[in-house]
Amino acid sequence: MTATIISGKKIAKEIKEELKIKVESLKARGITPGLAAVLVGEDPASATYVRSKARACEKIGIYSEVIKRPGDIAAEDLIAIIKDLNVRNDIDGILVQSPLPKHIDEQAMTLLIDPKKDVDGFHP
Repeated sequence: MTATIISGKKIAKEIKEELKIKVESLKARGITPGLAAVLVGEDPASATYVRSKARACEKIGIYSEVIKRPGDIAAEDLIAIIKDLNVRNDIDGILVQSPLPKHIDEQAMTLLIDPKKDVDGFHP
Protein backbone atom coordinates (compact mmCIF):
# COMPACT_ATOMS: atom_id res chain seq x y z
CA MET A 1 0.00 0.00 0.00
CA THR A 2 1.33 3.42 -0.97
CA ALA A 3 0.97 6.34 1.40
CA THR A 4 -0.86 9.40 0.16
CA ILE A 5 0.39 12.77 1.29
CA ILE A 6 -2.41 15.17 2.05
CA SER A 7 -1.81 18.91 1.96
CA GLY A 8 -3.68 20.42 4.89
CA LYS A 9 -3.02 23.94 3.64
CA LYS A 10 -4.49 23.12 0.23
CA ILE A 11 -7.59 21.55 1.76
CA ALA A 12 -8.05 24.48 4.16
CA LYS A 13 -7.76 26.94 1.26
CA GLU A 14 -10.39 25.03 -0.72
CA ILE A 15 -12.76 24.96 2.26
CA LYS A 16 -12.31 28.70 2.82
CA GLU A 17 -13.02 29.40 -0.85
CA GLU A 18 -16.19 27.29 -0.70
CA LEU A 19 -17.31 29.07 2.46
CA LYS A 20 -16.67 32.47 0.92
CA ILE A 21 -18.93 31.56 -2.01
CA LYS A 22 -21.66 30.37 0.37
CA VAL A 23 -21.38 33.55 2.45
CA GLU A 24 -21.59 35.69 -0.70
CA SER A 25 -24.72 33.77 -1.72
CA LEU A 26 -26.30 34.42 1.68
CA LYS A 27 -25.38 38.10 1.53
CA ALA A 28 -27.00 38.37 -1.91
CA ARG A 29 -30.23 37.31 -0.18
CA GLY A 30 -29.76 39.88 2.60
CA ILE A 31 -28.33 37.47 5.17
CA THR A 32 -24.94 38.17 6.76
CA PRO A 33 -23.74 35.33 9.00
CA GLY A 34 -22.46 36.48 12.37
CA LEU A 35 -20.12 35.05 15.00
CA ALA A 36 -19.75 36.35 18.55
CA ALA A 37 -16.67 35.36 20.52
CA VAL A 38 -16.69 35.99 24.26
CA LEU A 39 -13.24 36.38 25.80
CA VAL A 40 -12.98 36.55 29.58
CA GLY A 41 -9.69 37.46 31.21
CA GLU A 42 -6.23 38.12 29.80
CA ASP A 43 -5.00 34.69 28.69
CA PRO A 44 -2.63 35.42 25.76
CA ALA A 45 -3.28 32.11 23.98
CA SER A 46 -7.04 32.64 24.20
CA ALA A 47 -6.71 36.19 22.88
CA THR A 48 -4.61 34.96 19.95
CA TYR A 49 -7.14 32.23 19.14
CA VAL A 50 -10.08 34.64 19.22
CA ARG A 51 -8.21 37.15 17.03
CA SER A 52 -7.51 34.40 14.50
CA LYS A 53 -11.20 33.46 14.40
CA ALA A 54 -12.17 37.11 13.83
CA ARG A 55 -9.62 37.42 11.00
CA ALA A 56 -10.87 34.19 9.40
CA CYS A 57 -14.43 35.52 9.52
CA GLU A 58 -13.38 38.80 7.94
CA LYS A 59 -11.59 37.02 5.09
CA ILE A 60 -14.71 35.13 4.04
CA GLY A 61 -17.23 37.88 4.75
CA ILE A 62 -18.72 36.75 8.06
CA TYR A 63 -19.57 39.47 10.59
CA SER A 64 -17.69 38.89 13.84
CA GLU A 65 -17.87 40.53 17.20
CA VAL A 66 -15.42 40.00 20.05
CA ILE A 67 -16.80 40.68 23.51
CA LYS A 68 -13.95 41.13 26.01
CA ARG A 69 -14.59 41.11 29.72
CA PRO A 70 -12.23 41.15 32.71
CA GLY A 71 -11.35 37.95 34.55
CA ASP A 72 -13.25 39.08 37.62
CA ILE A 73 -16.58 39.28 35.77
CA ALA A 74 -19.52 38.08 37.83
CA ALA A 75 -21.08 34.85 36.59
CA GLU A 76 -24.43 36.66 36.37
CA ASP A 77 -22.94 39.20 33.97
CA LEU A 78 -21.55 36.47 31.71
CA ILE A 79 -24.92 34.71 31.81
CA ALA A 80 -26.60 37.95 30.68
CA ILE A 81 -24.15 38.28 27.77
CA ILE A 82 -24.80 34.71 26.60
CA LYS A 83 -28.57 35.09 26.92
CA ASP A 84 -28.42 38.31 24.89
CA LEU A 85 -26.36 36.65 22.15
CA ASN A 86 -28.82 33.74 22.05
CA VAL A 87 -31.66 36.05 20.98
CA ARG A 88 -29.75 38.40 18.68
CA ASN A 89 -30.71 37.92 15.04
CA ASP A 90 -27.34 39.18 13.77
CA ILE A 91 -25.47 36.43 15.63
CA ASP A 92 -25.62 32.89 14.24
CA GLY A 93 -22.76 31.39 16.23
CA ILE A 94 -21.44 31.86 19.74
CA LEU A 95 -17.98 30.96 21.01
CA VAL A 96 -17.22 31.32 24.72
CA GLN A 97 -13.45 30.99 24.84
CA SER A 98 -11.98 28.57 27.36
CA PRO A 99 -10.55 28.55 29.89
CA LEU A 100 -12.90 30.65 31.96
CA PRO A 101 -11.85 31.95 35.39
CA LYS A 102 -12.15 29.40 38.19
CA HIS A 103 -15.12 31.17 39.80
CA ILE A 104 -17.25 30.58 36.69
CA ASP A 105 -18.76 27.17 35.94
CA GLU A 106 -17.63 26.51 32.37
CA GLN A 107 -20.10 23.68 31.80
CA ALA A 108 -23.00 25.83 33.00
CA MET A 109 -21.99 28.58 30.55
CA THR A 110 -21.77 26.04 27.73
CA LEU A 111 -25.26 24.76 28.49
CA LEU A 112 -26.63 28.32 28.32
CA ILE A 113 -25.63 28.68 24.67
CA ASP A 114 -28.48 27.98 22.26
CA PRO A 115 -27.52 24.60 20.71
CA LYS A 116 -28.18 26.06 17.23
CA LYS A 117 -25.55 28.72 17.93
CA ASP A 118 -22.93 26.51 19.63
CA VAL A 119 -20.04 26.71 17.16
CA ASP A 120 -17.80 24.50 19.29
CA GLY A 121 -20.36 21.71 19.38
CA PHE A 122 -19.94 21.32 23.15
CA HIS A 123 -23.67 21.35 23.81
CA PRO A 124 -24.98 17.85 24.51
